[in-house]
Amino acid sequence: MSDDPGMGRGPNRRGVLIGAGACAMVAALADHALGVAEAMAQEAPAQPQDSFAADHVRKLAEELAARDFVKPRVDLPEPFNALTAEQYRDIRFRPDAAVWRGEGLGYEVQLLALGWLYETPVEIWIVEQGKARSLRADSASFSVGPSIAAAPDAAPFAFSGFRVTGTINTAEALSEFVSFQGASYFKAVGRYQQYGLSARGLAINTARPGGEEFPVFRAFWIEKPSAAAPEIVIHALLDSESVSGAYRFTIRPGRATVIEVESTLFPRRTLTHVGIAPLTSMYFHGPAQRRIERDYRPAVHNSEGLAVVNGHGERLWRPLSNPKMLQTSAFVDKDLKGFGLVQRNRAFAGYEDLEARYDRRPTTWIEPQESWGDGYVELIEIPISEEIHDNIVAYWKPAKPLQPGQRYSYAYRVSWGDDVPAVWSGAWVVKTQVGAGRNPDTLLFVVDFAGPAARDARELPVADLVPTAGTTSNLSVQRHPDLQGFRVRFELNPGGTELVELRLCLKLAGQLISENWLYRWTKA
Repeated sequence: MSDDPGMGRGPNRRGVLIGAGACAMVAALADHALGVAEAMAQEAPAQPQDSFAADHVRKLAEELAARDFVKPRVDLPEPFNALTAEQYRDIRFRPDAAVWRGEGLGYEVQLLALGWLYETPVEIWIVEQGKARSLRADSASFSVGPSIAAAPDAAPFAFSGFRVTGTINTAEALSEFVSFQGASYFKAVGRYQQYGLSARGLAINTARPGGEEFPVFRAFWIEKPSAAAPEIVIHALLDSESVSGAYRFTIRPGRATVIEVESTLFPRRTLTHVGIAPLTSMYFHGPAQRRIERDYRPAVHNSEGLAVVNGHGERLWRPLSNPKMLQTSAFVDKDLKGFGLVQRNRAFAGYEDLEARYDRRPTTWIEPQESWGDGYVELIEIPISEEIHDNIVAYWKPAKPLQPGQRYSYAYRVSWGDDVPAVWSGAWVVKTQVGAGRNPDTLLFVVDFAGPAARDARELPVADLVPTAGTTSNLSVQRHPDLQGFRVRFELNPGGTELVELRLCLKLAGQLISENWLYRWTKA
């Protein structure tokens, strides 16, 4: 299985949200050769600009916000207006056409064609020494295979995004480490990892009545790096019915790839439910929730839990689920320190999938670079019956709506690696397992903790367990020598209730030494 953008059975998030009661994606972009000026003035496409300044995209976003949103569209000839997945895979970028090929910079840019699920055309500009030039999609950059008969030289007509390769794994070969494709989605990997979850520029009305609005990146400006530069800088113009925005991505590939994001938003209307730094992932099943039967694999997920470090420094761990009904959870906070969707199990035996290699999917961590004030981390879990769908969304929601006529700036760091990049001397949850209890009315929970506080503890800690409903019994703590940590066991009798929230932590001498384990049990 390939998880490259547009080249395999990538997640079809629109299908998931439609099934959850949300609308299909709003918008595509403007006519080919989009021309930002055309989008603003609704006139003929602009000629390629000849200069680029640091505030160029911000000014464009501010000007766009003062005008009505122009729904982009591209009139494509058959069969490009209705490509199948097989046909789309037959449109291949020519490696020799990569931007900066043969220049020895340590970076190259490969373009992604318009078509199939990727129906949003985008402008792509290359910036060098303050000058910008636009790229053109045609047969000079792409080859079209036999599944598309008699393709014209102008095919594939437009770009849907791009990916960047670099010397992230070895100095001798270039490997892909970041891609931007579809709405405002982007994804990255650390060294020797495989694509998994995605980030987005912005989320609006996710899983809300009336349907979700999907802002799009309608244009990109990619700065040419110097040879062997540790980073590459990409600018993006975001647009939708409700908001426009300017984004600057400073991307540093490495063992953990780090993306510094600077965003400036200009709402066209009041945004009552907006998600900052949204992450989108997939959880199908695992030891914490075995709703899927007849799958030989012990776990199938891109992420296994939501981690939060709140403004008080408290650490939360919430195992993810594939529920029978859509669920939302809010973790109220002030001055959030960080949150992310985490893949903690790095053992192949935890997944047993030679193709998907879920053990190599990145953990993605969001760290605000300034105070975000009051709000909450919202987690949305959507039912799925196949692993090809993304069903997990997490983001920061500000407490106050964003108002039109105002400017809002958010700066944050996105890390893509094996672990949460926050050093801590406490104990964290290694695994959550749920099974049958001693009688038909109970469930058995087994929660394993590891980390410096667990390894160095001379005494058994006390397990502090609090349920919101039902009753718990047979609570015990024992040493786990293989983990140099502890195992906590208990049973839950829901007692006929529909929902139980569980909270568990470890304490020594009355002091908290672990993250707080949170679990939502539902009857449905």
